[in-house]
Amino acid sequence: MSIRLQDGGDLRRISRELRRMDDKEVKKRFRTELRAAAKPLVPKVRAAIRQIPSKRGYSPDGLRGALSKATKLEVKTTGKQAGVAIRVDGRKMPSHMKSLPSMVEGKKRFRHPVFGNRNVWVTQTSHPYFYSALRMAGPVARRAVNRVLDGISKDIS
Repeated sequence: MSIRLQDGGDLRRISRELRRMDDKEVKKRFRTELRAAAKPLVPKVRAAIRQIPSKRGYSPDGLRGALSKATKLEVKTTGKQAGVAIRVDGRKMPSHMKSLPSMVEGKKRFRHPVFGNRNVWVTQTSHPYFYSALRMAGPVARRAVNRVLDGISKDIS
């Protein structure tokens, strides 16, 4: 699950121009500025994860701790998928929890065995956290990314 914060056409055009240029400093500055523009969103998502209700409280070893650790910022400036993404990556979750980021965010309830005991199952409600955390901060980050795109466009021209 991720949220894209770029104008895809402009970002692809700038990426193409940067590939044609042989100025490593401008390329490095572009990636650094994009990362800095989106970096404040990661703590917002992690804070929203910690606010998910739990009867046991927050534990770095539990579900919310694993979700928080799996939250990453990705900046890609090459290829068709050039962009900035905040991602709660299921691949970074423990082996038995890989599908949980989307299940916890989902709109439906889900069932799971209690501590791996397949004889005892519980139904758990989802607690959307991702999009609600970014809804307020998204426009600010989008403006910051657009400022970076404008600045690099001026440098390229």
